[in-house]
Amino acid sequence: MKLATVAFYGVALGLLAAGLRELLTGFEENRCSMTYMFEYPEYRRVALPRRVARLYPAYGLYLYGEGIYAQETRALKLTGAPVLFLPGNAGSYKQARSLGSVALRKAENIEGNVHFNVFTVDFNEELVALYGGSLLRQTHFLHESIKAILRLYKHLKSPPHSVVLVGHSMGGVVARALFTLPRFNTSLVSLIITQASPHLAPVLALDPYLLDFYSSVRHKWVKQANKLRNITVLSIGGGYRDYQVRSGLTSLPCPSADPNKLSLVATAVPRTWVSTDHLSIVWCKELVLATVRAFFDLINPETRQFTDSPEKKMDVLNHHFTRHPVRIVGETQDSPISISDVPEAWSEVNTLRLAYSTPKEGQVKYFMFALSSRRKAYSHFYCRSSNMEMTSWVYGCTHKNGSSCTHAVDLSMGTELLPPYKVLILSLSDLSAVTHLVVMASNLNGRQYMVECEWQRQESQTLSVPVPHVLSFGLTVSDVTVNSSGLLHAIELQHFHQVYQAFRITVASQCKVHKDRLPNVYRIMVPWFREDTLTTASVPSVTEISGMLHTSRPDNTSSVLLQIHTAPNCQYKVSLRTSLPRVLGQILRFCGPMVPVYTAVTLLLACGGQLSSILKSKRAADMSGVVGKGLQLHKVNLPVFILHILLGCSHFQEAWSTLCLPPVDVLPASFPDVTFHESVVPLEEWPHLLSPLLYILGAAVAYWGSSLLCLIIRLISLVLAPLHRPSVSRDCGTLRLRTQLLLSLCLTVMGGTCCGALSVFAAFLLHFYRVLRLQMTARSLSHMLNLVPRKHKEAENGTVDAECLNRSKECNGAPLLSECAVQEVRDDLQLHLCLSALLTLPVMLSAPSLLHWIRNLRYSTQLDPDPYWPLIVPLVTAYVLLINCNTLKLSNSKLLPLTSCLPLPLAITMVIFSPLHLYRVTYFLLLTLAPLALCCLL
Repeated sequence: MKLATVAFYGVALGLLAAGLRELLTGFEENRCSMTYMFEYPEYRRVALPRRVARLYPAYGLYLYGEGIYAQETRALKLTGAPVLFLPGNAGSYKQARSLGSVALRKAENIEGNVHFNVFTVDFNEELVALYGGSLLRQTHFLHESIKAILRLYKHLKSPPHSVVLVGHSMGGVVARALFTLPRFNTSLVSLIITQASPHLAPVLALDPYLLDFYSSVRHKWVKQANKLRNITVLSIGGGYRDYQVRSGLTSLPCPSADPNKLSLVATAVPRTWVSTDHLSIVWCKELVLATVRAFFDLINPETRQFTDSPEKKMDVLNHHFTRHPVRIVGETQDSPISISDVPEAWSEVNTLRLAYSTPKEGQVKYFMFALSSRRKAYSHFYCRSSNMEMTSWVYGCTHKNGSSCTHAVDLSMGTELLPPYKVLILSLSDLSAVTHLVVMASNLNGRQYMVECEWQRQESQTLSVPVPHVLSFGLTVSDVTVNSSGLLHAIELQHFHQVYQAFRITVASQCKVHKDRLPNVYRIMVPWFREDTLTTASVPSVTEISGMLHTSRPDNTSSVLLQIHTAPNCQYKVSLRTSLPRVLGQILRFCGPMVPVYTAVTLLLACGGQLSSILKSKRAADMSGVVGKGLQLHKVNLPVFILHILLGCSHFQEAWSTLCLPPVDVLPASFPDVTFHESVVPLEEWPHLLSPLLYILGAAVAYWGSSLLCLIIRLISLVLAPLHRPSVSRDCGTLRLRTQLLLSLCLTVMGGTCCGALSVFAAFLLHFYRVLRLQMTARSLSHMLNLVPRKHKEAENGTVDAECLNRSKECNGAPLLSECAVQEVRDDLQLHLCLSALLTLPVMLSAPSLLHWIRNLRYSTQLDPDPYWPLIVPLVTAYVLLINCNTLKLSNSKLLPLTSCLPLPLAITMVIFSPLHLYRVTYFLLLTLAPLALCCLL
């Protein structure tokens, strides 16, 4: 049985390792270019009012500079447009150097003395993603910093009235939290750009302050959306390389009708097309360039400050972050355009497709396509050019003179950039006023490039294929063959709309004739969120694409498309297989926070099994055995599943609300609209299917984690054994009752005046020492038992106490005194090993607040606010009282029958209320530890 348990948990650990490996390494290599400083960066501290400096001694405001610019701004006489960078969780204010340096270099080539003053805030590298007590303090300091920045421009005739905020990680959340402050003037900030900021929900909810902060921000931006409609917000997610903040969390929780809010993933940004990890999104040159270009286009040339027009801001952001059309933002060409009337420059195309390569010699060249004969047979006109210059290149002819077009309208605004070329798709139904289409293929500078155009029937070039079921484990293949007679094809991936689905998509291309061709582009298009991924491949080739989603489909009206920009006269075979490692990676990406909950459930049920063993046989069971039996799917998941079914009934929901019970926690939603409700709605049936798997993974963590804890205790006890006198008593390491009460009082005072997590950690160390002493005693008694002669053992049988006589049968006729003494200590050791594993969980959950307190000791000796202050007295007292606990006291306690029944209902309740509130795990553990501590007294 033990071998089967080890094998089962070994397989579970293998699945967990495969999922973690896919989550942490299963993505493309980092293709971001590094940004470099051309001169030594300087950070000049901006003086703040004394009141602000006294209230926030750990924070600071700095101005970024390099070289001559840094010398010119020493007196803080500034004339540029203010930009303020906000670092995120454990982030440094020096991360602003990438944005600041690129902005300075680009300003050198801009006429009109347009430049930016890049400020940055020092938040003391606080762990605000794990400890939410500092978020409100950071928000208030940010407000004071903005006012201080604007005061630096009072000497200007037209000073700026607002600041542009660029927030990384939690800095973006703090930027949006500004608007929750009662005295904040919303006109001080008109544009916010966030990078990898978890707007929907915190990654880990380790304390209530974090969730309260998110709740207030969400309430402000959702419930009062009309008041904040003119505030432009752009949120950029990093993609699959960012395993710290999944891109689904970066979606802005705002009404879909709000035109001034934009959420997207870096892989969909033109000229970027790369996935970034959580840190590289700050210095990724491709993304920094897009941001700086947008900043310069946002400048009003009259005031040299950022524009106040929300429409202008959204036009610029859409230009640089969604499509990047050819025309500069703000330019209008409503009047007809005059085109060259040189007859030699014109060629009329009567075939269905054009393929043209420009010569080495510079020339003027136009191709003209007649629309009259194509309107009925075709629906669209497709054209692409490897000339990446963003200039007008496709026109609609309105007046034709002979073989040339004299007047035309520019149709290039729909151009979209792809990595190897630019593409334009025109719908013929929108061209009723146009007689001909004109494609410019001039190369006056002698630069060679290719142009390919064709007429298309879009419905005939769209195929569909059902994706394999997620439980097919890669054994089933769905494929479709595309005989490319055109330049563009689309494949609808049916039933691909959930985040837990993951596929290996293989595209194999082969051509009969080998010649120079433009590369293929394979694009996964997600209609409900800007998370497109693009892959470039040569022809012929075999290319593998990762098919995964950042967000689930919110409705049943759209499907994921695989758009293939193909080479003509080639064949493409597209195959789809379910990838089990990627499925596991997606499960951990979206549901990873539930694994610690199920780990706690397993250890809690193991503790319950230990208590039941003591109640029945007055003996403690082996720790690995009770932890292995902590996986009880039928007892935990079945009641939770039934509860979810009952909550689907309106009458039960009303009764639930009448009892003032909190909303039930389910697996996190993956689409922003879902979070508008007070309780999160599960996505179809997949949470109930994944819960058993997550339980198994959590149980594997508990099983192997407890085994690791036992190994660590054995190793430490070996090191400390020479420092302690050998003991043969089960009471080694215990404390007197008076000492326990005094320690509890001291630790409580320390927790109230310093840090609650510090008190919990100190109490844990006291109990840990008790476990070490038991381990040393068990080893000493075992050695003594092997050394004592058999006759001497038999002589000692006459001095055995009554307890050993009662347990003589359990000793199987062995020498009673030594055998029973060893067995008693071993029983106590197994009990305390189980308790030690359980007591480790609150220590781990409180670690972020302890680290925050340690890092801020030079500013304050008290953690304020302290998420553990309500728990200090009961938790510390329980830890200290459990030091003296042993199997004899528990077996004689009248409270043991009741206490042994508590773990199961508490485990079920933990699964119901803790997945999205990890800090509640400590509350449920305390409800077991407190009665258990009383059993040691009564």
